[in-house]
Amino acid sequence: MIETWINIILNIIIVFLLLSGTFFMLSGSIGVIRFPDVYTRLHAATKASTLGIAGILIGAFIFLYVSHSLVSGKLLLAIVFTLITAPVSGHMISRAAHHNGVKPVTHNRNDAYEEIIQQIKKEHS
Repeated sequence: MIETWINIILNIIIVFLLLSGTFFMLSGSIGVIRFPDVYTRLHAATKASTLGIAGILIGAFIFLYVSHSLVSGKLLLAIVFTLITAPVSGHMISRAAHHNGVKPVTHNRNDAYEEIIQQIKKEHS
């Protein structure tokens, strides 16, 4: 009887993780299409994909652990590598875009990175 309740609760957790991961992936895809410039699109792509992939892989990990008594370390490694590489790659792409002259869409915002670059140029000249 208790095992049945535990299985039901675990299945609810698995479904919640899979649905939340899918929601984040879908919202990130919509953000990539709808946002106005490279920087906000990168933000949507990296944050949403990181959360989405983590949710889906954690749900898959729990499912495999419960149903097949198989712990897949590859899923945990995929989560760790995604958490490490996605934000770093988004940051590096945005720096490359800024260095190539792609300006952010500014609405009452300052470009702090551009101000720092200008200060460095003044110090070296």
